Amino acid sequence: MGVTTGAVWGRAEQQDYRSRVRGTLLGVAVGDALGGPADHLSLEQIRAAYGGRGLLDLAVGHGRRGSVTHHTQLTLFTVDGLIRAQVRRDTGAWHPPTDLHRAYLRWAATQRDWGPDERRAEDGWLAREEWLYARRDPTRALLIGFGDRTMGTLQSPKNPRETGPEAVARSAPFGLLVGWEPQLVVQLAVECAAQTHGHPVAYLSAGAYAVIVHGLARGDSLDGAVQRALALLTARPGHQPVCDALQHALGTVRQGMPTPARVEELAGDGTADGLLAASVYCALVGEDVRHGLCLAVNQSGPSAAAGALTGGLLGALHGETALPPAWLAELEGRPTLLELADDFAMEMTQGPALHGPAGASPGWLARYPRA
Repeated sequence: MGVTTGAVWGRAEQQDYRSRVRGTLLGVAVGDALGGPADHLSLEQIRAAYGGRGLLDLAVGHGRRGSVTHHTQLTLFTVDGLIRAQVRRDTGAWHPPTDLHRAYLRWAATQRDWGPDERRAEDGWLAREEWLYARRDPTRALLIGFGDRTMGTLQSPKNPRETGPEAVARSAPFGLLVGWEPQLVVQLAVECAAQTHGHPVAYLSAGAYAVIVHGLARGDSLDGAVQRALALLTARPGHQPVCDALQHALGTVRQGMPTPARVEELAGDGTADGLLAASVYCALVGEDVRHGLCLAVNQSGPSAAAGALTGGLLGALHGETALPPAWLAELEGRPTLLELADDFAMEMTQGPALHGPAGASPGWLARYPRA
């Protein structure tokens, strides 16, 4: 798997990139936290619970405001796996899907264990974050996909009939590999999605979402990033439902004022392609980040996934400073999210200084072990 390396980053470029990395991860989390309490509720039930205009602010979920779900947990482990893959590259044993699978198995352990095992130094620092051991309604597809050590592949995927949005909702970090060619971003996201969601609708939606984030992180417009995703998908078997959903989202933008009915129509029955389309639509028509996120979660489908997907797009597009500060102030796990985002940005821009021919940082290798 080829990748552009050796790019020289200026200080302004590094700062812009770090802001987009932070924005993407915080955006996923804050959208997830906003939509979580509305998951499994119809639009009518959301309005009955939160008022006639629906859910417009963080609400209590899992015992507190700002709590996240498995979407954010898995997004964090995606980032951890990508950093570990870069570190392991020095050894010559480089196969990113395997490193991502190991990271997801570390997440699966958090869903079984009471807390971190301090004896397993090879797990790295993220797996020792106690707050991640909360079980936040992981779906059956996730628990089965990561229920044993066998890795699903495109040739032999896990859950081959699964079309849900969970694999898409953990895929934003693939798009932050801005030094990679877009087609390689699609390929990695698709291969990693097949570890739990083996239907083409699910894994191609993950690839499309990742490459849209990739375009945004590189400074493209959202419309331009979607057009590139469409061009890249057309060569892949089974692409038609995903491409149709994205085209539908772009067409709906031109139909007038955004409404919950339009979002619900795009989201459909909550499959990956529908949630991808709804999130693209909400990110395109939202007057600002808050408005876009509220549009995404006020519908009868999986509100947490819709919020996470929309938040990832808006965070990558605008950077961290565009996110609602009052929501970030209450966001569960924000220190961990920021620490991991900054580590990812540092690895991607300055990795050779951390583990390269000139020497390695013992502290970095303790955080992201090669084992």
